[in-house]
Amino acid sequence: MTTLLVTHPACSAHDMGEGHPERPERLRAVDQALEDETFQLLARDAAPRVAIEALTRVHPLDYVEAIQRASPSQGAIQLDSDTAMSPGTLEAALRSAGGATFAVDEVVMRRVDNAFVATRPPGHHAEAATPMGFCFFNNAAVAARHAQAVHGVERVAIVDFDVHHGNGTQDIFWNDRRVMYASTHQMPLYPGTGALTETGEHNQIVNAPLRAGDGGDVFRDAFETAILPRLDDFAPDLLIISAGFDAHFRDPLGGLNLSEADFGWVTERLLALAARRCGGRVVSLLEGGYDLEGLARSAAAHVSALMRG
Repeated sequence: MTTLLVTHPACSAHDMGEGHPERPERLRAVDQALEDETFQLLARDAAPRVAIEALTRVHPLDYVEAIQRASPSQGAIQLDSDTAMSPGTLEAALRSAGGATFAVDEVVMRRVDNAFVATRPPGHHAEAATPMGFCFFNNAAVAARHAQAVHGVERVAIVDFDVHHGNGTQDIFWNDRRVMYASTHQMPLYPGTGALTETGEHNQIVNAPLRAGDGGDVFRDAFETAILPRLDDFAPDLLIISAGFDAHFRDPLGGLNLSEADFGWVTERLLALAARRCGGRVVSLLEGGYDLEGLARSAAAHVSALMRG
């Protein structure tokens, strides 16, 4: 298997202020973990800036332009109570979305088997015209629309195991029968969406909410019973993973008790399904994960599984 790691140093220049959990050290922790000799066979490439037309397949042009205009030359500007822009934010956001579309190109064109995009800011809370939850552009949605528009991919599945529900991704694809969104997440918890009853216009949204204190056994059961069978039935042509690692037991922003072994397990199960349904075409995008040790260990387990195929 050839696994591609996509990242960019500009993504560490996004800084929402001292004490903010979504901090530059997150990416450094992942980078350091993936410098281990275990990962010497990773293909590596830099995330390009996203094309504006790729963004506007998901986000209205006036929203994209508003984010561009808001970018400060110094200091910080607050967009909501927990989402801020620094002078390095816009470039980081453009590289984060660009890394997602670049990874889709490499995987769909069969230049690599799968890819992990280790960039920030994350994306799954960003709605079409609303930045929120540390997110500006919805990287997973941009990747899915890019696959459809540029490569003619018909059916895309997005699987999200971040501790927080990807409200933005769900909202963007609520009416789209060609995109399945499936999520495990803690509930109740920010952003308050992700109930079992939220199923989309075409029954193509699958939410499997977990409760605070749930561990790997409940998480694995949710995938085995609620998500993987539906994913198999959907038969995607491409699988995108919103890989949030804040369901780790060490993480300060969630209350689930997963370990890095659980993230390795779910990656293996998703890869096995992708091998059956879409030729193994998998693009994984970093979302949350705010304890540096838990994030590093979990990302390493995830990428190790991607490399094994």
